[in-house]
Amino acid sequence: MSFAKKLFSVIRPTISNREGYPAYARSIEEQYVQTLVTNTFGNTFYADQQTLLDEADELHREMAQNRPQFMAQALVYARNEGYMRLQPLYGLAILSQYRPDLFAKAFPQVVRIPSDLSDFLTILKGMGRGEGGRAVKRQVSRFLAGVSEYWAIKYNGRGRGYSLGDAIATAHPKPADLKQQALFRYLRGQEANLTLLPQVGALEQLKRAATEQERLHWIENGKLPHEVVTGAVKPTKAIWEALLGQMPTFALLRHLSTLEREGVLEDRRNLDAAIARLTDPVALSKAKILPFRFAKAFRQVKHPELRDALRDAVELTFANLPDLEDRTAIFLDISGSMDGEYLQTGSVFALALYKKTQGNSLFWLFDTEAEDAYPSRRDSILSQADRIQTRGGTDTGAPVRKLLSERHKVDQIVIITDEQQNSGSMFYRELANYRAKVNPQVKAFIIDISPYRSAMVPPQDPNTYYIYGWSDTVLSYIAQTAKGYDSLVETVEKIEL
Repeated sequence: MSFAKKLFSVIRPTISNREGYPAYARSIEEQYVQTLVTNTFGNTFYADQQTLLDEADELHREMAQNRPQFMAQALVYARNEGYMRLQPLYGLAILSQYRPDLFAKAFPQVVRIPSDLSDFLTILKGMGRGEGGRAVKRQVSRFLAGVSEYWAIKYNGRGRGYSLGDAIATAHPKPADLKQQALFRYLRGQEANLTLLPQVGALEQLKRAATEQERLHWIENGKLPHEVVTGAVKPTKAIWEALLGQMPTFALLRHLSTLEREGVLEDRRNLDAAIARLTDPVALSKAKILPFRFAKAFRQVKHPELRDALRDAVELTFANLPDLEDRTAIFLDISGSMDGEYLQTGSVFALALYKKTQGNSLFWLFDTEAEDAYPSRRDSILSQADRIQTRGGTDTGAPVRKLLSERHKVDQIVIITDEQQNSGSMFYRELANYRAKVNPQVKAFIIDISPYRSAMVPPQDPNTYYIYGWSDTVLSYIAQTAKGYDSLVETVEKIEL
């Protein structure tokens, strides 16, 4: 009996997916990483918000009781490498109940900015835990000691959940000097000496300004960030022009359609400035913008030069990632449940991956059938992604079946899907068949973009790797793992607290 037959003939599905189709259960650690980096508590095609919240709560508590060290490491990983917020914060709140020591180590690496703190305290209150106890107050006080004047005006947000002032009232931090004392008083809504806080003073003057010229003066004088300005006054075209130069790259991308609509980009200097920012490789690298953000902006803006800039931005985002060696088959799920952000992101990643193989790959789309996407290495990623549309049901085995029938020998298979098969033959059955007949050593990378906890292959398979969530590190991980690097669980276990 061949090695492939020995390995695969005895492994049977153990659970069902949301469609009732056979699936496999991954290890509790993998399920946890998956939940952290894919479950945003939003509604998905197959599960509503409350269902996902209930499942996440159960999993967080199971990890806190049985694998608290791994849990703390995974929370840090998800916040910093997976670029997720709510799930890590929710897990951190639960961890504080079970292991205050690990909570203290993870807190400063998960609660990075004031909006993290606000959401964390809101979650605690929603769990019925009030202020969270002494261990929580200690960490909140340490965080508040580092609050700057810039953070105070950008993130205070009185009236929108927990503000920084509410956090101060909760933790009662001791101010280090007169300036911090004035800052804390201001955040609490008390009378404060604003001569010690020039940026705060500029904001208060902006709120009272009667003319556009006065507003522009205080925006420039106080170097006020765009979020603060747009929250304090209704921006005019002139105000948007003043804000254009100081917006971070991500903020510029988010407001691009607004700037276009307000006529700001009709001025050639403004247009050139926006294009220069969007195509700055260093700024793009620092911004860590997820690819679907570019796809969304690309569909919203109309100016041809802006669209070209967004095309260039995506190419630059992936430019420094390692090329993927050996022959690769890339399969993108275009079934109905992938509609929206899933497909936008998946299309961009699939095409970026195709380009990183230097054309030494197949790129197929599948629903219940598989077909060649006819990708181009010359056409931009965004232009090609914009043409891909959803349709039909899901047969994850279809592209592997086609691969076998056409006798394509590949070294690795990358499939991008939400895994909700509802027809045809299972991916794993077809993968086993392909390994038995064509290449026993082929590696399979399953990029799972959904929060569902079922899986397409059993955990016993040593040559299949699960990747959960989206970031520009996904392509690096595939390239590294193809050469023998660690699994995601092993990567998380190396996180230092």
